[in-house]
Amino acid sequence: MARNKNPEETVNLILDVALRLFMEKGYEHTSIQDIIDNLGGLSKGAIYHHFKSKEDILVAVTDMMTAESNQILADIRDSTGLNGKEKLKAIFKASVNRPVNDDIFNVAPNFNNNPRLFFSFLHETVYEAAPYYILPIIKQGIADGSIKTDYPGQLAELIIVIANIWMNPMVFDNTKEELYGKFMLFKQMMQGFGLDIIDNEILDRMIELASVYQNKK
Repeated sequence: MARNKNPEETVNLILDVALRLFMEKGYEHTSIQDIIDNLGGLSKGAIYHHFKSKEDILVAVTDMMTAESNQILADIRDSTGLNGKEKLKAIFKASVNRPVNDDIFNVAPNFNNNPRLFFSFLHETVYEAAPYYILPIIKQGIADGSIKTDYPGQLAELIIVIANIWMNPMVFDNTKEELYGKFMLFKQMMQGFGLDIIDNEILDRMIELASVYQNKK
């Protein structure tokens, strides 16, 4: 039986095969056995040595797909030429416009059928993405006067939970009209904080991504 002596190569092979199958068949219709059958002789044990479940493979595939674009978000967070408010707008635009989004929405699962995945996504949103990307920007905005709040941590969580969860078509199966309503309310909320950071370009891109997800179902 074929065996890859390099663990990193084995992981990369599993992720490459899984990504191809998720793109071709969809996450829901790809089984662990499908992945095994395309590994060129590697055993089921080779998968379970590195990943506990198909859900863990999907998380790793998504991390692999977003690694480069996440660096772009970090660069915006750390840039010196923008104030906090400007960075917040820039990071929103970069988030929805990253080229890999179409592929992510193509391989995305139905979170209603995967509560474990949904909890993992929610946990990552609140406890990793909010403090890593959004909170430092809000704190800078408070320091430079472009953002006004007495609750920076809570505001960071509110913003990213609304953007990543509440307005996410992978979580809520909204029509374009419903998504538009959510977007407009979010825009009004941000304006209430003095943050005019959401525009029609972002809305149009969100509707495009929702269509990608709907079409692949």
